[in-house]
Amino acid sequence: MQRSRLGLTAAGLLVVGLGMSGCTTSDTTVQAKSPDTVAITPAIPASSAPATEPPVTEPAAPATTVPVVTEAPTTESPTTEAATTEAPTTTEAPTTTTIAPLPSNIEVVGASSTPIAAVGKGSGPDTAVVQLRLLQLGFWNGGADGKYGNTTQQAVMAFQKYLGLPATGKVDTDTAAWMTALDTKAHGLTDTGTLIEVDKGKQLLFVVVDGKTQWALNTSTATGQPYAEEDKNTPGEIQTGVSITPDGLWKTNRERPEGWWEGDLGQIYRPKYFKGGVAVHGSNSIPNYPASHGCVRLSVQAMDWIWDNNVMPLGITVWVHE
Repeated sequence: MQRSRLGLTAAGLLVVGLGMSGCTTSDTTVQAKSPDTVAITPAIPASSAPATEPPVTEPAAPATTVPVVTEAPTTESPTTEAATTEAPTTTEAPTTTTIAPLPSNIEVVGASSTPIAAVGKGSGPDTAVVQLRLLQLGFWNGGADGKYGNTTQQAVMAFQKYLGLPATGKVDTDTAAWMTALDTKAHGLTDTGTLIEVDKGKQLLFVVVDGKTQWALNTSTATGQPYAEEDKNTPGEIQTGVSITPDGLWKTNRERPEGWWEGDLGQIYRPKYFKGGVAVHGSNSIPNYPASHGCVRLSVQAMDWIWDNNVMPLGITVWVHE
């Protein structure tokens, strides 16, 4: 059997890339305007009589240009600082990481708020906690009475099979740690419809309602080996064949509601048939390996629960797969 581990449930992260734009700056030197000039002309003296001789005229004072003081002239040609533009920084396109939603048939229940104790097969308050935790994770048992009975052992075995742990039916340290940490409810492969799913690879039976797995139960299906055994209903006659639980989609088509019945190859309890003489039925032996001639075995208590709650009415689909 392949060993598997279901991760914790697993949370989503969003990474936002930030873009960076370049900046530009420019400085311009202002050139001085040309110097302004002001001409100063002396006044000419007035005379009351007309001059008989050419008037003596004092030489005119030379024109004086008074420069307007400005900033010292620059000998070098005016310069303007070249506009500086930072090279644009190339960044990767913003990346968004998304986490795909969980499949519709997976239900998150969260890890246990308190560590589960490794109770072995002992009874007591810690065992009641184990029973409640198994129910929360979808592994059917008879309830939290604190007694380590058959349904509790079967539920622990189913839990161990589901995770690929050694299916001892005992809550050891490893089993208790996984029981504490597992954060999703047990589920089969189907995500649609209401049916019974039999996983021969895991040796588990799942009760599915509207695409959601409600319960997981320990089961034992056919060995896959040839057999030759006496017919229990016809003494002296030998039944031969190969033990096979047939893969496929079937429907329950007949049932026997009360007590034990003598099948051709042994006793069966309250069977619900879905393919010829192959049925889901109660048994006193549901080991951690395939052991039947073809039927799907459940504990007697689990079979009573199925009947009492009409979990497998006539006509319901039974999906069998590896």
